[in-house]
Amino acid sequence: CNIGSVYSIQGDYPKALEYYFKALEIYKKVLGKEHPHTATSYDYIGIVYNHQGDYPEALEFHLKALNIRKIVLGEEHQDTASSYNNIGYVYDNQGDYPKALEYYFKALDINEKVLGKGHPGTAISYCNIGSVYSIQGDYPKALELHFKALDIREKVLGKEHPDTAVSYTCIGSVYIQGDYPKALEYYFKALNITEKVLGKEHPNTAILYCNIGRILCNHQRDYSKALEYEFKA
Repeated sequence: CNIGSVYSIQGDYPKALEYYFKALEIYKKVLGKEHPHTATSYDYIGIVYNHQGDYPEALEFHLKALNIRKIVLGEEHQDTASSYNNIGYVYDNQGDYPKALEYYFKALDINEKVLGKGHPGTAISYCNIGSVYSIQGDYPKALELHFKALDIREKVLGKEHPDTAVSYTCIGSVYIQGDYPKALEYYFKALNITEKVLGKEHPNTAILYCNIGRILCNHQRDYSKALEYEFKA
């Protein structure tokens, strides 16, 4: 699994699948078809298929992982919540937002009970649900959820953590629907963190340069500043 994870991070999905399937076969033979490690292998394979855009295969493997976890670990276990979350991601990527919300809320319900309302794992659920609400155009609900996630991350992880930057970025992306000064405020907060923690050449930093440059160009007509950030990206 570890070798597969390295290939997955590098974006070499065929190689990642090759090693994940090898691990899966070993786990099935040695530990059995309903062991938590077997479920984890199904999960990893589902994640790769999701990255590749093969959503039917992704769902098939995530559902296999979910079924094992519900039987072996129970409905109210963190790994079961993780399966619900991963299934939600697939539906989210497919554009099936009602289904995505259904599974994100299942994950949230478990995380709130098992981890607590102030845990970073629960913050992920708030963030995922908020992002779907934003896509659906329900901006007040989206902001409410993103601010919940931000509050947890600032308190637990600190104000200079990459996940805190993600929350600032998500909030900025909601405000970009009309409140451009607010959007810039939160994008700059995110940028300050990513430049310090991840570096100026990290993809997340580049995305923020692009977002900031777009607002400066299209909405504030500050073309020289916009070019500055576009060139940084």
